[in-house]
Amino acid sequence: MSEAYELKAEARERVGKGSSREIRRNGKVPAVIYGDKQAPVSITLDYKTLYYKIHGGGFKTTIANILLDGKSIQVLPKDFQLDPVSDKPVHVDFLRVTAKSVVNVHVPIHFLHEEASPGIKRGGVLNIVRHDIELHAPANAIPDAIDIDLTGTQIGDSIHISAVTLPKGVTSVIQDRDFTIATIAAPAVLAAEEETTEAVAETAEPAEKEGE
Repeated sequence: MSEAYELKAEARERVGKGSSREIRRNGKVPAVIYGDKQAPVSITLDYKTLYYKIHGGGFKTTIANILLDGKSIQVLPKDFQLDPVSDKPVHVDFLRVTAKSVVNVHVPIHFLHEEASPGIKRGGVLNIVRHDIELHAPANAIPDAIDIDLTGTQIGDSIHISAVTLPKGVTSVIQDRDFTIATIAAPAVLAAEEETTEAVAETAEPAEKEGE
């Protein structure tokens, strides 16, 4: 898990679209802290600091300590909105967490050792079905990523969640099926050759029967 970081915040007295627009014009980003059976707290954060945190990766899987009015509030970013044109953050939701909190969080998947996959060496294609997995994990032990080793994988192989070793105390949110994460697909040329071979075989079968 990545090391927790600090974000300096200011309390927000007014809420609403007009107030939010004014906040953004002043180089700040409106945000809210909620959860842990406490009243929501509206805050503002420095735009530049938040921008680099969001676009630096791992934003939604890393604990943050928000410094507000002399207090430190431990949170996990749960959602954020970006401007569709500029990609600038326009709002962030933070969930209060404690040492005992367990959360659902989407964790990215990293595929390792493609060069050690015989299937990919033969021209097979790594078909990624899921780029992340939703996990149930302790808030203070969220993995940065789930690594999947492709060593030894062949064309036609499928990688399911049951084949993935998750950290202790971490489970998949989806429990009712062994879902697919990725497959090693045949290259287009090989797939076309196999289809042609099958078609020829199917055509030849009736001819053989007629000659019997």
